[in-house]
Amino acid sequence: MAIVALAAASALLLAGCSSDPLADQYREGSGKNYIAGDGTISEFDASQRGEPIEFSGETVEGDTFDSTDTLGGVTVVNFWYAGCAPCRVEAPILEEVSQSFGVGEPTGSADAESTTENPGVAFVGVNVRDQAGTAASFEQTYGVSYPSILDVNDGTAQLAFAGDVPPAAVPTTIVLDRQGRVAARVLGQLTDASILESIIDDLLAEQA
Repeated sequence: MAIVALAAASALLLAGCSSDPLADQYREGSGKNYIAGDGTISEFDASQRGEPIEFSGETVEGDTFDSTDTLGGVTVVNFWYAGCAPCRVEAPILEEVSQSFGVGEPTGSADAESTTENPGVAFVGVNVRDQAGTAASFEQTYGVSYPSILDVNDGTAQLAFAGDVPPAAVPTTIVLDRQGRVAARVLGQLTDASILESIIDDLLAEQA
């Protein structure tokens, strides 16, 4: 029922955005099994970011990811699944950026350093279709070291983002600021590491 509700909510969101190219793709139907974004990058001023977003779920490895553990740093959230061709292309880019920021323990964990000068950066994927085995194979093939939530069964992580900035395209990359608010969104395939690095650098430079 949750999946049906999520699909219905997504359809309504897309139908209500008549000027959105994603809505046009949804209505015309292309047989691609995913709605491909056009690479549009949106950045939001602090006054436009709305309320913090909280989400959690079981990861591919069987651990638990909770977004509240990353508050105080910048969090990059990537929506993907293994059969999505653009997801396969961008996976090494996302991994490259995560490594460039030394992504390790979540900012809020007991072992992580959390200061204004070094607030930390966290990466997490949200897999929207696959079971653990398929997702794990993808991570191994493309060298993805950061965790991904398995969201196929209940869609709760997707629903958490379905308000101000719904992740209508797969892939979609959303960047949360230190307070957990949506600060930037890349609709569709990320094509250049420098784009995401610049967004993260700007957010790290903001005052807490």
